[in-house]
Amino acid sequence: MNEKQTILIVDDSMLNRALLADMIGDAYRIVEAEDGKQAVAALQKEGTGISLVLLDYVMPQMNGFDVLEVMNRNGWIKDIPVIMVSAESDAAYIERAYELGVTDFINRPYDVNIVRRRVMNTLMLYQKQRTLMGMVADQVYEREKSNNLMVYILSHIVEFRNGESGMHVLNVQAMTEMILTHLMRLTDQYPLTAEDISLITMASSLHDIGKIAIPEEVLNKPGRFTDEEFAIMKTHSAVGSDMLDNLELYKDEKLVKVAREICRWHHERYDGRGYPDGLVGDEIPISAQVVALADVYDALTSQRVYKPPFSHEEALRMIREGECGSFNPLILECLTAVADDLESRLNRGVTGREISVDSLHLSEAALDNGVAKASSRTLELLDYERMKYHFFASMSNEVQFEYTDEPPMIVLSDWGDRKLGLPEIVMDPYHDEAFCRVFGNDNLAELNQRLRATTQEAPLVDMELEVTVNGETRWLHALARALWSDENPPEYLGSLGKFIDIDDRQAELHDLQFKAYHDPLTEVVNRAFARKVITERLGEEDECDRHSDHHVLAVCDLDFFKQANDTHGHQFGDRVLQHFAGRLQDSVRGGDVVARVGGDEFLVCMDCPVDPRPLIDRIHRSLEGEFEGFPLSVSMGVATTDDGVRDYDELFRRADVALYHKKRGGRGGYVFYDDLSEEERGSVIDGEFTALSGIDKNETDQ
Repeated sequence: MNEKQTILIVDDSMLNRALLADMIGDAYRIVEAEDGKQAVAALQKEGTGISLVLLDYVMPQMNGFDVLEVMNRNGWIKDIPVIMVSAESDAAYIERAYELGVTDFINRPYDVNIVRRRVMNTLMLYQKQRTLMGMVADQVYEREKSNNLMVYILSHIVEFRNGESGMHVLNVQAMTEMILTHLMRLTDQYPLTAEDISLITMASSLHDIGKIAIPEEVLNKPGRFTDEEFAIMKTHSAVGSDMLDNLELYKDEKLVKVAREICRWHHERYDGRGYPDGLVGDEIPISAQVVALADVYDALTSQRVYKPPFSHEEALRMIREGECGSFNPLILECLTAVADDLESRLNRGVTGREISVDSLHLSEAALDNGVAKASSRTLELLDYERMKYHFFASMSNEVQFEYTDEPPMIVLSDWGDRKLGLPEIVMDPYHDEAFCRVFGNDNLAELNQRLRATTQEAPLVDMELEVTVNGETRWLHALARALWSDENPPEYLGSLGKFIDIDDRQAELHDLQFKAYHDPLTEVVNRAFARKVITERLGEEDECDRHSDHHVLAVCDLDFFKQANDTHGHQFGDRVLQHFAGRLQDSVRGGDVVARVGGDEFLVCMDCPVDPRPLIDRIHRSLEGEFEGFPLSVSMGVATTDDGVRDYDELFRRADVALYHKKRGGRGGYVFYDDLSEEERGSVIDGEFTALSGIDKNETDQ
């Protein structure tokens, strides 16, 4: 309360801004803007934290009228007074300024006493208005609270007769409000206003007042009704409407009329099978349709003398599948949309229902015919939330942002602009060169597209993007919430959210992924990852062109490798394997697959549209030689897809069989599976050993 009030001075002349600041004095906090765009940015950032705007007319980029139009469009003009300061004295300019909502007009050259007095008077006037709005808001709040309480008591008396608590009334109220609110957003088929929703919600409490005329032995019967008893029970809807019809003084009141239609028709059904009048479809007022659904849901999920409660999920299923009668498909769609919130919103008690914010707007209507958008209580809460936002933004290491679509502008948190090397306020960020250089045009386009594709019910966007900060590439996690207007259809207003630096996490993830996919010693891919990649490349038989898509898979074995470990030690053996893996990678193309599939066995898979034999011969010659005096001898088994084999396991088996025959017939060299006889191909399929499962344990390797 002791903080200085903030005055925003908007003028493209530094001298004029300085003069006004000196005239106003040190009693106020001064914020300056040198053009209209900076003014809008300051208003966006500080909101009702600004107590007054001194606004010049003639400015570059956005003139004073442009700023006023933005303030009108965003509703700021109702909460933040504006004094136009200008050398323009044309009556048309002054009239236009007042039309756009300015409170006062000061001509240059300035008189210090006039400036001070008009600033003080304007601030005092708005402070008094806020005080009055708060007082009226409190009165309206208490009145609606009392009205709700009286309706609740009356409804509770009715419910008490048949052993039900007043929670049924409150639950029907809450559910009616939820469904109607969603219905208003979903379609314009039913022209509902916020006032209509509030009225129907209150009137829903009276839906069963006709039960007061039903005999208690029928009302509280624990078993199934006889036909006669059911006929008596059904009369409660007509009795309730008759009771309201017979009100002499208030029967023309809107609340009474809505309550009457709810009382009479809340047991009608959309297909015409309800009572008492058998209405069909939209012959049933929308108020009665929604209350009917709320009544059925709460009856299903509540304990009754004749049944135990059903679960939330079972009640939804029964309603959707028509076990409780037919309902309007649009209302069922609304039920699905609010289903997740039902259990948390219901059964909260009389003090749990929030007084409608729309009722608080009546306080402002009493002051300015309903044009104002926020009571003093709302303004205080907004100021408090804004203060919390800036505090947490300054304390966290997240880049928090607030974006408005009209005008296009993004405001970054103080820490955020230092982190990204960007100014705190960026106008038209999607076309700002520095902003696009950091975030990338493709990232921004995708983020914008995803935000605009959200809905009021699902407004969140969660994505990861690679950015460039000070020439360094980093990963950010973007979590944003789209902001939509309450119009029908809703209009995209902008977004707010944060960017979280996850570069260290991404690096760890990349490292873990590399370790999961690669052999730790040789750093070529492992057998599992090779199988996955090769399987994808081979594809299904009907997905590939067998005439042009040819692959070669070779299994390579380093002969006599055991001797390297036995004679020089395992560390030397590791260097041999690393050297061999490097030479194998160097002998093929970058896109070919090279993997370690066993101790000293490797795999290579290549796309080869020509005769593969010269290629395999070249690779084999490049692998043989010596390493630090240890001779390198390589045996290879080769299989191709030329005969239409597209299955990885079969292709690998064939290469393995060819390698087995090569090693049994003499080390060093290569054998193609296609060159084996039928007898040779089948001789080891069911045998004990293949090249990768034991032949290296033969005595010839010792």
